Amino acid sequence: MEYVKFGSTGLEVSRICLGCMTYGAPDRGNHTWTLDEEKSRPLIRQALEAGINFLDTANVYSDGSSEEIVGRAIRDFSRREDIVLATKVFNRMRPGPNGAGLSRKAIMTEIDHSLRRLGTDYVDLYQIHRWDHSTPIEETLEALHDVVKAGKARYIGASSMHAWQFAKAIYTSHLNGWTPFVSMQNHLNLLYREEEREMLGFCEDMGIAVIPWSPLARGRLTREWDETSERQENDVYGRTLYDATAEADKRVVDAVAKIAQARGVPRAQVALAWVAQKSPVTAPIVGASKSHHLDDAIAALSLELTDEEIAVLEAPYVPHRVAGF
Repeated sequence: MEYVKFGSTGLEVSRICLGCMTYGAPDRGNHTWTLDEEKSRPLIRQALEAGINFLDTANVYSDGSSEEIVGRAIRDFSRREDIVLATKVFNRMRPGPNGAGLSRKAIMTEIDHSLRRLGTDYVDLYQIHRWDHSTPIEETLEALHDVVKAGKARYIGASSMHAWQFAKAIYTSHLNGWTPFVSMQNHLNLLYREEEREMLGFCEDMGIAVIPWSPLARGRLTREWDETSERQENDVYGRTLYDATAEADKRVVDAVAKIAQARGVPRAQVALAWVAQKSPVTAPIVGASKSHHLDDAIAALSLELTDEEIAVLEAPYVPHRVAGF
């Protein structure tokens, strides 16, 4: 496994981050396709034994059960100090006032709930899951700063938003002497490249770690266009990301198949290699529901795409409506 610095910090992370939305009780939350604990544990163990030290989850995944499963697996299969553990806050966790969002009350409540479920007294990376339009960013940032100063998080990060919002947040933190965001978890893959317009360049200039979610476009880049999966059939959110550009996206999927056939490797390796080679990507977040998903992810790090291959993969792309915020 390769390890790199996490943006401009001194933190070292594996070049693959294990996305843990896949692991959670199917009857909790709204992801009926997730793997229960018995099926999840072997995959988490495989990832840890392969040298993946970076795990990403969220309080909302399967109504908190993802954090519970991940926390128990870490305790059983590794040493806490060897793991870079990330979780997120923003989405609704209970009905009624203050059950969601990025207010001081919500953040202070949810960090304690996450730590309890994870069975740890700190997370390495605490991320806002989206921008909260109903809370002043100053309130959010000061609360996150206090979480860090209380020792409950080592670093803070953000996820999908406009580049101007991210710049405003970082400027506000520096202006007030608060802990700044050190990472951006955004939507980036061969079917969705709108982040190349502003966000990637901004992160590169500022030394921000980039950890893309859905690097395989929820599996669409790994199989024939007409094939599907249980997750895709039940993934309402995924349809909002890609269905509007299906005709153009199919040409991208065909290009991935062409390169994969020429290289003699699975399509997943080609698609993930493209993301991993994209500057300034630090570590793509890979969800693994089968053992070979992890094998392909690790192998992709050794697959060096040529400029000509990258051109073939990128040529069919058309502009997409901004999605994922």
